[in-house]
Amino acid sequence: MLITEIIRKKRDGFELNKDELEFLINGYINDEIPDYQMAAFLMAVYFRGMSKEELTTFTMLMAQSGEMVDLSKIEGIKVDKHSSGGIADTTTLVLIPLAASVGVKVAKMSGRGLSHTGGTIDKLESIPGFRTELSKDEFIEAVNRVGAAIVGQSKDLVPADKKIYALRDVTATVESIPLIASSIMSKKIAAGADKIILDVKFGKGAFMKSYEDAKELANTMVEIGNLAGRGTVAYVTDMNQPLGLMIGNSLEVIEAIEVLKGRGHEDLRNLCIEFATEMMILSGIEKDRERAKERLIESIEKGWALKKFEEIIQNQGGNPEVVNDYSLLPQAKYVYELKCEEDLYIKDIDALKLGIAALKLGSGRQKKEDVIDYSVGIELFGKIGSKIEKGKPYARIYANDERKLNEVISDVEDAFTFSREYVEKRKVIFAKITKDGIYEM
Repeated sequence: MLITEIIRKKRDGFELNKDELEFLINGYINDEIPDYQMAAFLMAVYFRGMSKEELTTFTMLMAQSGEMVDLSKIEGIKVDKHSSGGIADTTTLVLIPLAASVGVKVAKMSGRGLSHTGGTIDKLESIPGFRTELSKDEFIEAVNRVGAAIVGQSKDLVPADKKIYALRDVTATVESIPLIASSIMSKKIAAGADKIILDVKFGKGAFMKSYEDAKELANTMVEIGNLAGRGTVAYVTDMNQPLGLMIGNSLEVIEAIEVLKGRGHEDLRNLCIEFATEMMILSGIEKDRERAKERLIESIEKGWALKKFEEIIQNQGGNPEVVNDYSLLPQAKYVYELKCEEDLYIKDIDALKLGIAALKLGSGRQKKEDVIDYSVGIELFGKIGSKIEKGKPYARIYANDERKLNEVISDVEDAFTFSREYVEKRKVIFAKITKDGIYEM
């Protein structure tokens, strides 16, 4: 088999078979195929695409290039959730304990922050003592005992994707929907869950800027998941404005706890209830959606979901007292408020500008060697459609470096647009995609 013939075949728009794709992936990860030839293949895919079956085979071979996590020792159907990344996207910290509190088994492997988007592992590590690295046996035992565990992704997971992604980054092929879909789904399949929920975000603060592109990506991943035998459902959700009201690691832990206490912003709460409902249906715990939602609301109201979060924290070495005492979390030295000079409605919020401002404060890594500051970030006092009264804050900045604080004040100001006239709220969920089709919402 010749790599040049495989490249030529894809360049001319033909479908590759399993043997050809296996030769390509194995040859690349074993350094038998050089970067320049894989780059040519990636560019061919960028322009020619892949068929559903071809892409599913490619994705499965990527998944099988490293460790395939075996979750068979965990009782019941395991459901995983993936977000394509956003600003104030605290969904996982709310969703996992909420779903686990009603019996869903969740073995969650999460990532760190990427560029301007926050990472679940970084957020959890702001909790004193919380361990995001568990052995395989500890991970499985934790899910069987508590119902859920959240850990960092294994370094041995999908080595082909790590190598190919690095090449995509320098060859202008990152934006290819087949390549994005195979990258995400290879990791989800290798992580071992039986069912998968995908949250594909679009807008200013997301990697997918347009709704149509996000819908195409979500549909492609649903097709891959179901063809690979993993029941997969996707939602297309808005990231033109932040999802929640808190941006930053310890701040987002606080917001998750507030939602689990029955408070917090309705957008974050409602999205988590929707996802948890889907997890209950996929795992067979409930067949009726309305009954599932009722059980989830009851879990929040009676404190069961919050109690489950305490159990998860304690089980992974963290201090569960953080749910009652936020001062146990990292605290910022400086706090600065931005206020309205008259009664105004929030007309628009640029999620990307706020994400970058939080990154400048130190909430994530701009370079690999950067050290994360878990205490810094931005708090919002409303979203699009919220009325802010004269003299009241619309945003609060938390910082530990006065120079960085002064640098981002204008960035945060520029992220907001106001109106004297009433502004309608913006919906969060735009579409749901299953194996049966795309449903606009």
